[in-house]
Amino acid sequence: MQSRFKAKLIEIIKRTDIVESFRFSPDKKIDFLPGQFSQLIFDRSKPANKELNKYLSFSCPPSKDYIEVTKKISQSKFSKKLTDLKIGDEVLFKGPLGSCIYKDEYKKIGFLIGGIGITPVISIIEYIVDKKLDTDTVLIYSNRTESIAFKKELDNWQRSYPNIKIIYTVTDCQPKNKECIPGKITKDLAGEVMSDLHKRIFFLFGPPKMINAMNDLCLEAGCKKEMINKETFIGY
Repeated sequence: MQSRFKAKLIEIIKRTDIVESFRFSPDKKIDFLPGQFSQLIFDRSKPANKELNKYLSFSCPPSKDYIEVTKKISQSKFSKKLTDLKIGDEVLFKGPLGSCIYKDEYKKIGFLIGGIGITPVISIIEYIVDKKLDTDTVLIYSNRTESIAFKKELDNWQRSYPNIKIIYTVTDCQPKNKECIPGKITKDLAGEVMSDLHKRIFFLFGPPKMINAMNDLCLEAGCKKEMINKETFIGY
């Protein structure tokens, strides 16, 4: 059930040079589901103000006593408002929102993700870790460079849990790290990493162009339409 709630900023975490996470202590328990998002409202007088009231995914699981959102920092008015916040400042939220969610009964899942689309994925994977679920989880995560948000956390989960597998691709340079594969996410790569690709529930998060490309990839690889969950980031 979505509603408005207030939350105070308690921590800012720098994920990369241009990506930051913001942790807030809400004034009440927020019962969101892994994969959902909320709206941050900086202009309370004009709810329809798209420049100052934007949607951000939760980048933490529901089990935490805080909520976290993560943003690629730009020159936008919204980014300026967000980065100007000081510890203790109060922000108005609306949510939770979104139906692209993980369910405990899923046995095999896959993610084809680029850049900041990783935020709801973190919520889902950390939820699986927290609940010690045995869901077979594969993430192919593409970035332009080797400056990769949440890589430390993802690497730790992959090392600690045999049911979690992470593949990194880098598109704009020849990676120095042997863990990173040069190039984009392709059908061949997805099929090589997941021979049972057509049996998995897939999650696609990101801007429209990325969502469309990854949706086509899944369909071409033999995935059923009803096995593909999509959440498009618009005006991010």
